[in-house]
Amino acid sequence: MRFATQTIRVGQEPEGEFKPVIPPIYQSATFAWNSLDELPRVDYTRVTNPTRIALEEVVASIERGTHCTVFGSGMAAVMGALSLLQQGDHLLMASDIYGGTYRVAYKVLPKQGIEVTEFDGRDLDSIRAAIRPNSKMLIFESPTNPNLRLMDIAAIVALAREHGLITVFDNTFASPYLQNPLEFGVDVVLHSMTKYINGHSDVISGCTVTRNAEFGAHFAEYIRSVGSVPSPFDCWLNLRGVKTLELRMRRHCENAQAVAEYLEAHPRVKRVHFPGLPSHPDHELAKRQMRGFGGMVAVELDGTGEQARRVAESTQLFLLAESLGGVESLLGYPPVMSHATMSEEERLKKGIPPTLLRLSCGIEDPQDLIDDLEQAIARM
Repeated sequence: MRFATQTIRVGQEPEGEFKPVIPPIYQSATFAWNSLDELPRVDYTRVTNPTRIALEEVVASIERGTHCTVFGSGMAAVMGALSLLQQGDHLLMASDIYGGTYRVAYKVLPKQGIEVTEFDGRDLDSIRAAIRPNSKMLIFESPTNPNLRLMDIAAIVALAREHGLITVFDNTFASPYLQNPLEFGVDVVLHSMTKYINGHSDVISGCTVTRNAEFGAHFAEYIRSVGSVPSPFDCWLNLRGVKTLELRMRRHCENAQAVAEYLEAHPRVKRVHFPGLPSHPDHELAKRQMRGFGGMVAVELDGTGEQARRVAESTQLFLLAESLGGVESLLGYPPVMSHATMSEEERLKKGIPPTLLRLSCGIEDPQDLIDDLEQAIARM
């Protein structure tokens, strides 16, 4: 089956006496046993649940993995992936990384006796220089949040394998429709399913996907032990959302391309970060590595931080809100949202100035989105 068919049919075949076309919500905490001699496939929802099983099957399929574990949030999935580390291990983390992952790396992992070193994901020598005898894992993402920089997934994986490092990749910004990092050799892919996979801004959830049976068993045991599980209803909402992932991603990509081209030509714009623009330094890599350029655009305004805040507060269709990947367009201001954990000095070092806005382009009419940005920028 091809992608669009997978999202609708995998794990969702009509079953039982009534053969429901849409998988039901198994809103039950516990399930009856036939006998004490036979362990049922499903006995307690913290361990697993039929609705969750269906979701895990379809996400594993579209991400081209064999083992998917769905968590109660994207950050729970990050913690699940990082649970492969032990006291005394060393983590290599890309300097361009989601703010929540950054926060965990410096506020949680040190308390567990895990060391962290950042690297420049576009410089393999930076990775080589960061590797230590106790290095065990490398975590990165592409396109990056919020600057939409790209990393050469295959090249980084090849280097990591030379040194026996587990590779973990956050594929949230691209979605499984645009790229499948497991096919580049990545060991573990994670998602904040809250974003594109669900696509409707009405549920919090995350997942890990792998082809490694040992890792898959580890994540299943981890989530069973710590209980960071989604509800059956959350899983059902994701099942509903994933069915239209291909259609939504096509429109997200089209709208982002139109918005990026408009902004690049605007006299009050200093720089546009979008891999679909030929001016983007990673444009050729994006064409090789992805099947589309995504729905995210970052824009640096030619002005002050105060003017950028004014623009952020003046849009009408782009809602000023956290998150991304929904059918509605959202505008984020990284210094006080996704990357608020970092100091201003750290943000500037990572290329996140106070004039940067992050746009999640929804599926509205593209001209309406452009008109909205036009009137907001006019208020600078």
